Amino acid sequence: MSTIIYIVFGCLVSSFGISVFLLPNQLSNGGFSGLATIWYYFFDIPMSISILILNIPFFILGYFRLGKKFMAKTIVSTSIYSIFIDLFSKIPPITDDRFLASIYGGIVVGIGLALIFKVESSTGGTDLIAYIIQSYKEGFRISNILVALDIFVVTLNLICFKQIEIGLYSAITIYIIGKMLDIVFEGINFSKMIYIISDKNEEIASRITKDLGRGLTGFYGKGMYTGKDKNIILCVTGRRNIIYIKNLAKKMDPYAFIIITDAREVYGLGFKN
Repeated sequence: MSTIIYIVFGCLVSSFGISVFLLPNQLSNGGFSGLATIWYYFFDIPMSISILILNIPFFILGYFRLGKKFMAKTIVSTSIYSIFIDLFSKIPPITDDRFLASIYGGIVVGIGLALIFKVESSTGGTDLIAYIIQSYKEGFRISNILVALDIFVVTLNLICFKQIEIGLYSAITIYIIGKMLDIVFEGINFSKMIYIISDKNEEIASRITKDLGRGLTGFYGKGMYTGKDKNIILCVTGRRNIIYIKNLAKKMDPYAFIIITDAREVYGLGFKN
């Protein structure tokens, strides 16, 4: 039941973004909906019909490559997606400003697609092609594959509509969709991870624990240039604490070596369970 809810809600959200933001402004989010936009303006063919026709050969290939279960969900998703696009196309566009449409359309469509991907389904088109490619090359990220395929579709839209602004705004949309996919899959509450290498690590660690109540991890390393053994502090914390820790370490040891990086997902005491 939860799978169906994800698929229906994801299709609803994504198709809404296309119908009220992108399609009225001739913008493309790439994929088969981007190709369907061309057919809609040049041949007056409804988007829903275009999307279904374009997907047929990839449904067949996906059946053999990805299995019955995945393709059953994909066919359901694509059908629901097409129905919602038809329904929402009757709603007047929310804005005729292409810049705003590219931003908000990208956000809304990206969230919808991410919900569908969460249950290992797709709306067909380049989504489905991306999954097929990933079945051959497992290390590829879905978001990266989608962006590469969608750039081709946007380029085609640019050639057909002969307006460079459409291509530029569509590129913004695709970038935002990719980012929304990453945020939904990897989490929005990014933490920060800081490494501190100093001769005063014990004092620094004591102050961090006392002032912030954060747990730290210490481990041993060796400076390959100096040949000296070094103590290394590792601390994972939220963004708001990272500046304080950095300034504290530099104040206590001006020669401290500090590395700060993103921690996409953190599990354990004080973070996600």
